[in-house]
Amino acid sequence: MERRVALKNMGLAFGYTIAAPTLLGIVQSCNGKKVLDWTPEFFSKDEGTVLHTLVDILLPKTDTPSATEVNVHVFLDKFANEVLPKEHQDFLKMGMGKFTDKVLASAQKESLAELDEEDLEPVFATYLKKRTDEVEEAHEKALEAYFGAVEENGGAVLDDEISRYSFANSLRDLSIWSYKTSEYVGEEILAYLPVPGEYIGCEDEQTLTQGKAWSL
Repeated sequence: MERRVALKNMGLAFGYTIAAPTLLGIVQSCNGKKVLDWTPEFFSKDEGTVLHTLVDILLPKTDTPSATEVNVHVFLDKFANEVLPKEHQDFLKMGMGKFTDKVLASAQKESLAELDEEDLEPVFATYLKKRTDEVEEAHEKALEAYFGAVEENGGAVLDDEISRYSFANSLRDLSIWSYKTSEYVGEEILAYLPVPGEYIGCEDEQTLTQGKAWSL
């Protein structure tokens, strides 16, 4: 998929589109960041630590870099801070809060600073499980009603479980998009051909790219 289209799709996880140059600027500003130097702009320090752990649970280091090695956590924090409108920032903060409250209760711990991967992973996995079509449809309607009420009245209430499902699934979707559109993954892992060459109309992906998706 062309990178600008992929970047626009990140906004769709929150129900709206955003100008691709804005997102491209964020991606480029993240490229030089070092993990140890990172200070969150949108999330608190402890929330940033949770985010750092969650994206590496999703995309751990294997024969390819982990999510944090290509600064997915940095991108997501900057995306939330610089791109999301106020109502979506509030929604993201609420989802993070409801999610971490659940983790704290399950782990029987009192602060985010105490949480580690063993505490976060089982709760994260629970909210990433496939929902039935009926449940998913009910959640979508509840979210639609929530944002409608926020727009009309300036505030609304959403079921805690729906908040957690929404947070986990939005984080997964945005993390994958961010990972695939990072400079290193785009150029070194995916099939990358910045200057198109010969057009081959009928050939399978395995032959053309050794099974890799196209970066651009």
